Amino acid sequence: MAFQLTEEQLVVQELVRQFAEKIVAPRAKEVDEKGRFPADTVKRMAEQGLLTINVPEEYGGAGLDEMCKLLAIIELAKKCASTAEIFAVQGLVNEIILRHGTEEQKQKYLRLAGEGKLGAFALTEPGAGSDAGGLKTKAVKDGEQYVLNGTKCFISNMGKDEGDFAIIVALTDPSAGTRGMTTFIVDRDTPGFSVGKVEEKMGMRGAAVSELVLDNVRIPESQRLGKEGEGFKIAMAGLDGGRVGIAAQSIGLAKGCLEEAVNYAKQRVQFGKPIAALQTIQNYVAEMAARIEAAYSLMVLTSNKRMAGEPSSKECAMTKYIASETCKFAADTALQIHGGYGYMKDYAIERMYRDARILTIYEGTSEVQRVVIARALLR
Repeated sequence: MAFQLTEEQLVVQELVRQFAEKIVAPRAKEVDEKGRFPADTVKRMAEQGLLTINVPEEYGGAGLDEMCKLLAIIELAKKCASTAEIFAVQGLVNEIILRHGTEEQKQKYLRLAGEGKLGAFALTEPGAGSDAGGLKTKAVKDGEQYVLNGTKCFISNMGKDEGDFAIIVALTDPSAGTRGMTTFIVDRDTPGFSVGKVEEKMGMRGAAVSELVLDNVRIPESQRLGKEGEGFKIAMAGLDGGRVGIAAQSIGLAKGCLEEAVNYAKQRVQFGKPIAALQTIQNYVAEMAARIEAAYSLMVLTSNKRMAGEPSSKECAMTKYIASETCKFAADTALQIHGGYGYMKDYAIERMYRDARILTIYEGTSEVQRVVIARALLR
């Protein structure tokens, strides 16, 4: 399978690289220190069509393929992982609606990102993390409406002022387990929908992550996404795409860590010469580069399978697992190369190290990815 990027993909990569260097990078330190959602950057991304990069032209998007989206995530993550997360989540929401939404839902919600309005994917609950089948949020049919009650947690792209709608997974038939789950699109201004606790995080501090509270939220039947009972299937398919997106985020951040390590090693002088001349440092850099390239190659392979419409859940899990663990290794190694300075906030690697830690956890932990991979092999 060819790994060479198309001309269109190369153009997107270069455009986002320039955007990340000029717009995203100068704000990264402040975004992290203040825990500030980069609203101005999100607005610029919307104006340049980035938030609708994977939305077809008939719905106001750029109509580009998944690989273009992943390349954009990589370039953003190299400079600011928080900004990359916002972008990646919106790409996931776009994909879910594109695949499962009605024509009316597509016309409405796929165009919102072009206006800088963000969506969220709300699956996780206090008692349903790795065990997505354990959710408790309910949606009870009442005539031509549904009434939703429950609490979601750790929901990205939702904050005190951020986020405009959410894809909610709820139980319409609690007795049917995962086959009784259904998805809905709920606008933020719907009565009974509220944002609860806004999380204070160790890393990714610029990305809004919050609790969502649904208190007798009434929505028309037209807000149901897909058929009743298809919610778990829709959510799991969405997670496949989300995992490849997290892999791209991991690869981008790992590349950023490698760049920081190489630049520091060339400048830092010890024992009368740059530490880049030391074999130990060279070994570190070589190991980082090799692992990153391997993760990138796996991501491309998986993305090509997805774009071809081939089954790829196992490959999505592999890609997310390898890429996120690679990023954790790269961040740790890059900080080690910096020595004591790497522990100080004066250096970008301190922020990047904190940002990297969540990547082996959200969108399915490394442990869960191994379970998915093993089950596929042993089925």
